[in-house]
Amino acid sequence: MANKPQMLEGYRVLDFTQFVAGPTCTRLLAEMGAEVIKLELAPFGDRVRADGLKSLKPEFQGSSHSTYYMQHNHSKLSFAIDLKKPGARKIVMAMLPQVDVVVENFAPRVIDRQGFAYKDVKAVNPKIIMCSISMAGQTGPLSVKAGYDFIGQAYAGITDGIGQVDGPPALTTMAIGDVSTGVAAAMAVGFALLHRERTGEGQYLDASLLDTYFHMHEKTVPIVSLRGDKFHPTRSGSLHPDGGTTGIFHFRGDQYIQITSTPHQWPQFVRALGMPELATDPRFKDARARRDNKEQLRDVIEEWLSKLPSRDAAIAALDAERVPCAPVLTVNEAVKHPHLNERKTVRWVKDPLLGTVAIPAVPVKFSAWPDKTDVRSARLGEDNERVLRELLKMPAEQIRKLYAEGILVRDPTLESNPS
Repeated sequence: MANKPQMLEGYRVLDFTQFVAGPTCTRLLAEMGAEVIKLELAPFGDRVRADGLKSLKPEFQGSSHSTYYMQHNHSKLSFAIDLKKPGARKIVMAMLPQVDVVVENFAPRVIDRQGFAYKDVKAVNPKIIMCSISMAGQTGPLSVKAGYDFIGQAYAGITDGIGQVDGPPALTTMAIGDVSTGVAAAMAVGFALLHRERTGEGQYLDASLLDTYFHMHEKTVPIVSLRGDKFHPTRSGSLHPDGGTTGIFHFRGDQYIQITSTPHQWPQFVRALGMPELATDPRFKDARARRDNKEQLRDVIEEWLSKLPSRDAAIAALDAERVPCAPVLTVNEAVKHPHLNERKTVRWVKDPLLGTVAIPAVPVKFSAWPDKTDVRSARLGEDNERVLRELLKMPAEQIRKLYAEGILVRDPTLESNPS
């Protein structure tokens, strides 16, 4: 097993990305064994290095390391360069013939102005695969617009569906679109590499948060397309718009239970509650009636919950009848959950600056490639010398000159004399 090739071993990725969507894509490629060289712009590198929890160890105060950076950029090499300096672009262009994939997530056309448009990188490496990730894509009226996760969500008709029935749309508290777009982009890069293996042909990939978010609509798009303005999906708060047996129900205090019971499971649901009279209650006689009277059904469910000794008892009663349910856990509770820990969904890793810390694992388990728990997260510019020696065979004296000229930069807590 030790000598078995990794899935993407031998592939090299040049990573121009920052924040979340792009780094998620390249981090997944790195997890699968690709060598990912994260090109970070001087003077501070990826902007998330300044966010999240910084190292608490006194000797690393002033370091470029943070929890935010580590989560999204572990397993990559850090190559930090000032592209505004004369000669910097030439160095990067010289690296491209030995690179398989380029990923960037600047606003559209920014990478072009830096001199690394697809036509430029293709000119020096015809088989290269380049993936651009942006809010709205590289084409279309919105392509010139600046934006982040929430902007793509709003344009995709997602935000309008989140929140209480009579209230304003609500903000999600995590980067659903950023992470999902990164996963989609990594999938696309994998497909493009397979295509290249079969045809010898590289290609350009255009991924966007807006496209990813719109892809999340599971059923409303064709209905709207057929019925037009006669049909308007609306916010439904804690209850699913299709029925009162699917929703978030209050147990007591700040504890809630999520129940997702489909119409064919109504008999099981009634048995779980121990309330056979519900089966003949005219308010709940069929799926449509339960949908139309979902607030009344919610009151029945929450009254039942209020009589139980604990949230676990409620979950046990529903589980006994195979009614899909879950406690609504906080992130604190999820990190400690035995299932997530046994599967290494919550992955505990040792970081030299942060200590033992939890990060999410790859969202798919591979039988031929286990999750990595021994991960490395580079400080800014930590791998400058390695990258230039391995890709360009650059001698140490020339590398020192690049530092002296300010073309290369590095974390000030690293040793002061790079070689």
